[in-house]
Amino acid sequence: MLALLQTSFLHVPVFDALRDETHQGLELRHFVDEELLARARVEGPDAVADDVRAVLSQAVAEGARAVLCTCSTIGGIAEAAAAEAGAPVLRVDRPMAAAAVATGPRVAVLATVESTLGPTADLIEEEAHRAGRPVAVRTHVVPGAWQRFAAGDTDGCARLVATAADAITDADAIVLAQVSIAPAERLTTTRVPVLSSPRLGLAAAARAAHAKQGPA
Repeated sequence: MLALLQTSFLHVPVFDALRDETHQGLELRHFVDEELLARARVEGPDAVADDVRAVLSQAVAEGARAVLCTCSTIGGIAEAAAAEAGAPVLRVDRPMAAAAVATGPRVAVLATVESTLGPTADLIEEEAHRAGRPVAVRTHVVPGAWQRFAAGDTDGCARLVATAADAITDADAIVLAQVSIAPAERLTTTRVPVLSSPRLGLAAAARAAHAKQGPA
């Protein structure tokens, strides 16, 4: 079983659909706590570290072979707690960050909330260091996009993000920093590669869960 630590109930069908499309037979269990993101936005990700560790412990106790944190804001906190959790803990955006670094040195990051930008930029720089590649990261909050998402207008949010992505011409890759804005990838018309995290992140987590389970 693969557990998903999520901060929005809107992400549950996204990952269920991806599982059905590409990882049939993989059991997913969703642990959703919207308060984690709300607090992390106000007080910083470290403020929810104890709560994140508690969710990870619960997931592993209930049979999780691996845990995927789908929230970019608290992903680093979750990942750091892997040893204590006793199972692999992956952040959904790490494979995306690695792909961005491999694409080129100029990476633009789009997000709907300020709290996501620092963790995402740090992750991209970490992956660049790991790969021995140069990187220059620029970050942008898309005005009005979070308000649309919070109101349940996911299509409107995606359109705003896609428009912002299409306006970026001086980048080698554009990173959509949150699962919530991944649908914008399909709406962009820019020639700059646009990367989102759900598909890549779920694939990495599925591999980790199967590896932890071992051969039958």
